[in-house]
Amino acid sequence: MSSSSSPTWLGRVRNALAYVTKKETADNLWHKCKGCGSMVFTKELEENLHVCPHCEHHDRIGPAERFAMLFDNGDYHQLDTPDVSEDPLKFRDSKRYMDRLRAARTSTEEQDALINAKGFILGNPAVVGVQDFAFMGGSMGLAVGEAFVAGAEAAIAARSPYIIFTASGGARMQEGILSLMQMPRTTVAIQMLHDAGLPYIVVLTDPTSGGVMAAYAMLGDVQIAEPRATLAFTGRRVIENTIREKLPDDFQTSEYYREHGLVDMVVHRKELRDTLGQLIDLLGAQKQAA
Repeated sequence: MSSSSSPTWLGRVRNALAYVTKKETADNLWHKCKGCGSMVFTKELEENLHVCPHCEHHDRIGPAERFAMLFDNGDYHQLDTPDVSEDPLKFRDSKRYMDRLRAARTSTEEQDALINAKGFILGNPAVVGVQDFAFMGGSMGLAVGEAFVAGAEAAIAARSPYIIFTASGGARMQEGILSLMQMPRTTVAIQMLHDAGLPYIVVLTDPTSGGVMAAYAMLGDVQIAEPRATLAFTGRRVIENTIREKLPDDFQTSEYYREHGLVDMVVHRKELRDTLGQLIDLLGAQKQAA
C-alpha cells in the first residue's frame, strides 16, 4: 500500500490511542452508533460533527457543540437565561420536581432546556436558540418559553434573524397548564419578529414532538430538518390504535415530512452552516424589499 493511501484499521487505532489521556477510559474512547451499531472512535465522531461515518446517523448534541460548529470561528456570546418561578405547582411524583431540575443542571451544566447565543454565520449576525434533549427531554416549561421570547427580543434588538434548533418531548408535565401557556406566548414572539421584518428559521432535530411540535417548531419562515430525525405531535402507536391502520415505516421522519410538504428541506449537518448563511442573505433581502 502506498504512503498516500488511507490508513489501515490498525493505524487508525494507533492514532486514536495517541490521544488517550489518563482520564480517558474504554467507556469514553468509543461510541456505539445508535443508527447502525458500529463502534466509532469518539474523537473521530467529534471531528465528523457527531455524525456516524458509516451510516450518517446524526447523533444528538447540546448547545455548546451546536454553537461551536455553527458560528464563524466558533465565536459566540451566550445570552443569560431568564429567571422564572422554578416550581410553581410544588410538583412531586416519584421525585420532587426541584430534585429533577438539580439533577438535570448537574448533568448538562445548563440552567434549563433552551439556551440562546448570538454571533455571526458566514458574516451575518444571528441569534440562535438550541434546545437540549439531555435536559429533561428538552421539555417546554416556563423557562423555555421565557428563553424563547428573550431570544426573539434579542434578535429584534440586533436586527438579525432568530434561528431555533428544536429537540423536545413536548410540554413539561411538572408545570401543568403553565407549560401549555408557552405555546401562545412563543407564537406572539414569532409575530413580533414578523412585524419587525426579521426572518424566523426552524431547524428540526431528533426528536421533536408534542407541544413544541404543535407550536414554534412548525411556524418558521423556512422549515429545515436534520436527516432521519423523528418528528411527531403524538406517538406512532397511539395513531395506529386510533385509525386502526398500519403506518408507513418512514412515517414521522424528516424525509417523510419533506415528501409531504411539511418540511422545506432536509440538510446534512456538514452543510447546515452554509445553508443557514445563504438563507439569512436571501430572507433578509426579501424582508427589506417588503
